[in-house]
Amino acid sequence: MATEEVTLKATPREETGKGSNRKLRASGRVPGVVYGHNEKTRSVSLDAHELEVLFSKISVENTVISLSIEGEKGEVQALVREVQSHAYKGSVVHVDFLQLHAGEMVDVEVPVHLIGTPAGVKAGGVIDHQIHELPIRCLPAAIPESIDVDVSALELGDSIHVSDLPIPEGVEVEMEGERTVCSVVAPAILEVEAPAEPEAPEEGVPVRIGEEGEAEAEAEAED
Repeated sequence: MATEEVTLKATPREETGKGSNRKLRASGRVPGVVYGHNEKTRSVSLDAHELEVLFSKISVENTVISLSIEGEKGEVQALVREVQSHAYKGSVVHVDFLQLHAGEMVDVEVPVHLIGTPAGVKAGGVIDHQIHELPIRCLPAAIPESIDVDVSALELGDSIHVSDLPIPEGVEVEMEGERTVCSVVAPAILEVEAPAEPEAPEEGVPVRIGEEGEAEAEAEAED
């Protein structure tokens, strides 16, 4: 199933730079840019709250967003290409949008979801999920929300490879087919080494501690 399109309002901005961006964020807006093939890069700003709410509801990396840019006719179809977040607050501080065009293929990554509990896990094994996101190439309208694969029939020792995934029509996978997506393996056994035995002193060598011991050793040496 293709991702659902969502709409986001944007306002053009003339001033750029760290100082103006700080003022913009202080007013509750987030700076961003919109760029694309044969397109002039435009600087925009977005409502911070609206952006945070939207990003909490969608798969940011592969959802087509309809940008309604103030002053421009029609909506711009775009993908989020980069999100910069505050170092410790976690809030969004800048967004890059890639403008899309009809008939133009795009490269995105979609999540791989494992459906069901493998028979091998029920028998005591564990699932080793190695590939969580799959790089694909397709038209914007054909971007799937995720690639879902049923793993319930997997026994201990079984694997699923990229070539086994149910890829929708019109979607090209940009990863080697022999790569392992997941497998059911035996649980690892943690081996704990026994503490080493302390070495016993050599026979005939007295072990003494302190000054008295040193004096006794010297006296024995003189004898």
